[in-house]
Amino acid sequence: MELAIKFKNDKLVGDFWGGLAAMLVALPSAIAFGVTIYASIGPAYAGLGALAGILGATALGLLAPAMGGTNRLITAPCAPAAAVLSAFAIELVQHGVAAPSIVLMLTALGLVSGLVQLMLGFMGIGSLIKYIPFPVVSGYLTGVGLIIIGSQIPKLLGAPGGTAWWRALSSPEMWQWQSALIGAVTAGVMVTAPMLTRVVPAAILGLLAGVLTYFGLATVDESLLVVEGNKLIIGPLGGTASSMFEAITGRWQEIGELKLSQIGSLLGPAFTLAVLLSIDTLKTAVVLDALTRSRHDSNRELIAQGLGNVASACAGGMPGAGQMGATLVNLASGGQTRVSGVVEGIMSLIAFLALGAFIAWIPVGALAGILIVVGIRMIDRHSLHLLESPWTLMDFIVIVAVVAVAVGYSLIAASGVGIALAMFLFIREQLSSTVIRRKMDGGSRFSKRVRLRKDMAILEKEGYQSVILELQGSLFFGTKDQLYTALEPELGKRKYIVLDMRRVQSVDVTAVHLLSQIRDSLIERNAFLIFSSLSHTLPNGRNIAEFFDQMELTTMTDHVKVFGQLDDAVEWVEDQILDQGQSTVPTTEVTALELKDLELFKDHKEETLIDLEAALQRRSLAKDEKVYAFGDPGNELYLIRKGAVRITLPSPVEEGGHHALTYGRGDFFGGMAFLSQMTRLNDATALENTELFVLQREQFITLREEHKRLACTLVEELAKVLALRLRYADKELMAMQE
Repeated sequence: MELAIKFKNDKLVGDFWGGLAAMLVALPSAIAFGVTIYASIGPAYAGLGALAGILGATALGLLAPAMGGTNRLITAPCAPAAAVLSAFAIELVQHGVAAPSIVLMLTALGLVSGLVQLMLGFMGIGSLIKYIPFPVVSGYLTGVGLIIIGSQIPKLLGAPGGTAWWRALSSPEMWQWQSALIGAVTAGVMVTAPMLTRVVPAAILGLLAGVLTYFGLATVDESLLVVEGNKLIIGPLGGTASSMFEAITGRWQEIGELKLSQIGSLLGPAFTLAVLLSIDTLKTAVVLDALTRSRHDSNRELIAQGLGNVASACAGGMPGAGQMGATLVNLASGGQTRVSGVVEGIMSLIAFLALGAFIAWIPVGALAGILIVVGIRMIDRHSLHLLESPWTLMDFIVIVAVVAVAVGYSLIAASGVGIALAMFLFIREQLSSTVIRRKMDGGSRFSKRVRLRKDMAILEKEGYQSVILELQGSLFFGTKDQLYTALEPELGKRKYIVLDMRRVQSVDVTAVHLLSQIRDSLIERNAFLIFSSLSHTLPNGRNIAEFFDQMELTTMTDHVKVFGQLDDAVEWVEDQILDQGQSTVPTTEVTALELKDLELFKDHKEETLIDLEAALQRRSLAKDEKVYAFGDPGNELYLIRKGAVRITLPSPVEEGGHHALTYGRGDFFGGMAFLSQMTRLNDATALENTELFVLQREQFITLREEHKRLACTLVEELAKVLALRLRYADKELMAMQE
C-alpha cells in the first residue's frame, strides 16, 4: 500500500514540475501569437491579443488534457492558429470591417473551428488525418513558418501597422531602432540559451533579455516608461475596453449583429484552421507515442481538442493545438500523465493573475523576436535532401507547391492544394508499383493434386492453355491500363485465365468494368475467366465477392468461375484439360484398381506381381477417416485403388491443418517416410470412401529376402516417381521466383 501511494505521489510531483516547465515555454509564445493576431486590427488591440493568448493557454490547458487520452500532451495556442487568424483579420481590415466586428469574427472563427474539430473526431476522421503524406505536412508547416516570419518583420523593425514585410525591409526610414534592438537581443538569447543552460526554457530567457533591454533603453529615454500610447509595448491587457472583464464578455454583446454572409465566410477558414490544428496535434501525439512507447486515440484527442477550442473561444481566448516544444519540455521535466497538462493550464492562470500588470510592459519587438525564431524552426530544412535523389524529387516539388500557395495566396487554398497533392501522391505511388505480383504459365504451376505420370505429361504439354496472374495492391482507374496491358496478350491464346485476388487491397468500379470487358472477350472465344480468393474483406470493409456479384461480373455466365483458394482454381483447370477429348458419356461407379492397373507397375507383367500382391493388405476407409497421423511410424506404404487422400500439415492458424497435397486413384503416398524409416510429419485423411493396398515394413523385409529382384524393382519404381515429383516441385518453385 505504501509503495502504491509513493508511486502515485511520484507521478504527481513529476506532473507538477512538467506542467510548470511547459507553462514557461507555452505562455510567452501564446502571448506573442495573440498579439500577432489582434495587432493586425490596430496597435491598440495588442493588449487584447495578449489577453487572448493567456486565456487560450489557460482554457486549453485545463480542458483538453482532462477530456483527451494522451498522457503528457500539452495543448496551447500555436503558430498555425496565429497564421490563419492574423491573415483573416488583415483581410477583414482591408475590406473596411469595423474593429469590434473583427474581434467578434475572430472569436466566432475560433468557436466554429472547435466545433469542426468535434465533428471530425465524432466522424472518426482523426485516424485519417494522421495519414496525410509527409510532403504535404512539411509544406503546411514551412508555409506557416514563413507567414509568421513575414508578419513579424514589420513588428520587429517597428514599422507602422499594415506595412508589408518587403516594404518594411526596404524602407529604413520606417524603422525604430529601439524595437529592432530589443527583438535582435531577444532572438539572439533565445537561440544561444540552450548552449549555456537547459534549466530555464530559452523562450523565457529571451523574453527576460528583451524586457531588460527595453528598461535599459528607458533609462536613457524616459518616454518609454509611459504605458498609454506606447507602441513599443503590449499595453493594457484589456485593449480598448475599460476592464478585462468587459474585454472578455463585451464582444458577445454584438453576436446578434453577425449576418448570415459573415457566418458563411467563416466556414472555409474554420475548416482550414481545424485541419491545421488537428495535424499539429496528431503529429505531436505520434512523436510522443514513439518516445513513450504508447498509443494515442486520434479521434478522442480531436474531440478533446475541439472542446478545448470551444471553451477557449467562449472565454475570449485564441485556439490552439498540441504543441511539440512544450510537450517535449513536459516529458523531459518529469510529466507522467494528463495531469501535467492541467497543471500547465492552472499555472498559466496563476501567472496571468500574478503578473498581469507586468505583461503590459512586454515589448512587441521581443515577442516578434520570439516568433521569428519559432517561424524559422518550423521551416523544414531537411526537405532539401529530397533534391539529392530523383526518386524524391516529386516529393520536394509537392512541398514547394504547398508553400508557394500558402505564402502567395492563402492557407485555405494551400489546404485544398495539399489534399489534391495527397491524392496525387497516392496515385503516383500506386502507378509506380505493379499490380501483377506474379505471372505463371499453366505448365509451370500445378495444383496440390498429385497426378499420375501420364497426366503430368499432358498438363506440361497443354499448359499453354492457361495462365495464372497473382494480383496485388489497388485495382482502380489509375492501374486499369497496367492490368489490361498484362492481360491483353493472353486473351487470344489462353483458354483459362486465372486471377488470384488474395493480395488485392482495393477495387473500384473502373477496374470491375475492365474485368467485365475481359470476360466478354473470353466468352466470344469459349474461354474462361477464373477468380480465386474473392471472399475476403478489404481494408475498406468491402467484400470483393459481394461487390463482384452486385456488379454482375461473376453471376451472368458459366464462363466465369469462382474458387475459394488458388489451388482449387488450378485443380479445376487441370481437370478440364485432362478431360478434353475424353468421352462425355456418364460412367458407372468407379471400380477399385488391381495391382496391375496401377501406374507404378504398368510396364510389368501380371505374373511378376503375384508375390508382391500376396504381401499387400487390402484396407477400406470411410470418408474423413484418418489413414495415419503426425508422429506415427513410417512403416507402411499406401497404394490407392479407389478414392482420394488429403495430406495436411499441422497449423496453428488453419482449422484442420494446412493442405499440402492430394493423392488420387492409381497413385501412392507415404513413400518418403517408408523408405527413410522415419516418423510421419503430416496427417493423411480419406477425402471420400477409399480403398488401399498397404505394404507393411515386415512384409517388405520378407519380400526383400525372398524376392530380391522384385523388391529392388519396387524401390526403383518408387524412387523414379518420387524423383519426378521433386522435379515438378523444383520447376514450380523456379517459376514462382521469376
